[in-house]
Amino acid sequence: MSEPIISVEHVLKSVTDSTGTLDILRDIHFSVPPRQTLAIVGASGSGKSTLLSIMAGLDTPSSGTVRLDGQDMFALNEDERAALRAQKLGFVFQSFQLLGHLTALENVMLPLELAGRKDARKAATEMLDRVGLGQRLGHYPKVLSGGEQQRVALARAFVVQPAVLLADEPTGSLDYATGETVMELMFALNREQGTTLVLVTHDTGIAQRCERRITIEAGKASG
Repeated sequence: MSEPIISVEHVLKSVTDSTGTLDILRDIHFSVPPRQTLAIVGASGSGKSTLLSIMAGLDTPSSGTVRLDGQDMFALNEDERAALRAQKLGFVFQSFQLLGHLTALENVMLPLELAGRKDARKAATEMLDRVGLGQRLGHYPKVLSGGEQQRVALARAFVVQPAVLLADEPTGSLDYATGETVMELMFALNREQGTTLVLVTHDTGIAQRCERRITIEAGKASG
């Protein structure tokens, strides 16, 4: 059996304010093998997005750790974590997170350019063509529909061929039909590239399409 691509090891996340301490996540422990599609589900405010942020090394746990491809993310400093993310992770967010002053093509080229790829324009053009936006390369996000913006975001995430794609409510800002189109595309790209997909969603239909589901409830994980 292959080594897990992600291991979440006894993660606790607490926040303290004037009213006391609140445990958002309590002893979350699971691993994800390469190529698996995993849905993290739970009610609003259950800690799903916090868990995804910790898995990405964007937020730090109060205790416990996360290993990405065997590397303890929280044994690294912030710059080293950022470098590991750039090498191993892709992201898709509910709010698209495109840069408004860059065209669709420039948004997709950006992670390739940051990685020093000489073929950034060619690779980005091909990926935008793959997601059906070959005629929209020079368009800025403000003139693209929500579905088109999310397809640009998918192209940007997959163009670097990440080992793991983390998606946080990727259809949350889209109508049902557009969301279905985006999810079909995400799963197709995932199969083509052999990526590990970790998806936070409240949509049971989307969750059921994943090979595995973990439910977060009252800060604890099951599944």
